[in-house]
Amino acid sequence: MNSENNEKALLQGLATNDKKAVETIYRENYNMVQSLIINNNGSADDAKDIFQEAMIVLYEKVRSGTFELNCQIKTYVYSVSKRLWLKKLQQSSRYSPPIEDQEASVPVDDEIAEHEKRDAEFEMMDKAISSLGEPCKSLLEAYYLQKQNMQVIAANFGYTNADNAKNQKYKCLMRLKKIFFAHYKNENGDG
Repeated sequence: MNSENNEKALLQGLATNDKKAVETIYRENYNMVQSLIINNNGSADDAKDIFQEAMIVLYEKVRSGTFELNCQIKTYVYSVSKRLWLKKLQQSSRYSPPIEDQEASVPVDDEIAEHEKRDAEFEMMDKAISSLGEPCKSLLEAYYLQKQNMQVIAANFGYTNADNAKNQKYKCLMRLKKIFFAHYKNENGDG
């Protein structure tokens, strides 16, 4: 049953947020990740966190559209989890001897680096949105997070029509970009 086609179908399901595919990937891989973490100085909660992050990395890769999986999903998830856990151990100086591989691993350093960069950008974006002030903060959240359309936003925010709301959204976005890139420059030490 665990044929290559089945794996492809699971990945496609993951890309489209298909509940069944996500549950299958979870069911087939969670215990393996849990024993990896618990056997290497971790707790069940650590295992949950690491597994979620590995799933996000896999999801981001699949969504990028350029991802070719050259190994089993199991091997990939294991490799990502292992790298994430080693990083976490190093950061919290609970560093343990190298993890012994019960499973085969594949190199995933690039994916982890990409994921961390995106994580940091989300954090900066979050800070930028927080320092935007109202009504911009609520307006952008209504549009991007709650997926409200311009008519609804216009009504809720008291704009005369959807076009006015759209103009305001554009101004807010410009402001957000300014704040974000100011944060970004400081974080990356470009002055």
